[in-house]
Amino acid sequence: MANTFTQIHIHTVFAVQNRMSLIQNSWKERLYQYIIAMIQKHGHKVLSIGGMPDHIHILFGFRPTQALSNLVQEVKRDSSEWINQQRLVVGRFSWQEGYSAFSYSKSHVSDVVRYIETQEEHHNKRTFINEYKTLLEKFDLEYDERYIFRPVDE
Repeated sequence: MANTFTQIHIHTVFAVQNRMSLIQNSWKERLYQYIIAMIQKHGHKVLSIGGMPDHIHILFGFRPTQALSNLVQEVKRDSSEWINQQRLVVGRFSWQEGYSAFSYSKSHVSDVVRYIETQEEHHNKRTFINEYKTLLEKFDLEYDERYIFRPVDE
């Protein structure tokens, strides 16, 4: 794509199937490195990755060389396969269907990086559902409660 110049920053969020807390501290960094490599393979640049045992956040510089939905689908599919091949969980691991993606200007990137890097601290104060709805509302996105991540029965 000669003479094509873009600056697109995407923050994507997706959850473990049934929002089960399956991502363990003992292997989450290996998972993050695997996902980073997958995204970089397509020419995108990961700026931050993090999350909690039941969900993940990724901020990356997005190149318009592929559809975002195809990239996220590949990341979710291949990382699920990797987790299962490594036998990192009992049973079968999968990500919940769907994802969210938000775009940010360069001036907001450092705030989003800090937000992703402080997920544990952040979730001491608010639940994933509250966090997720706040993001949707912040971006003025209409949503149907039926399709929001359902809380795990405790």
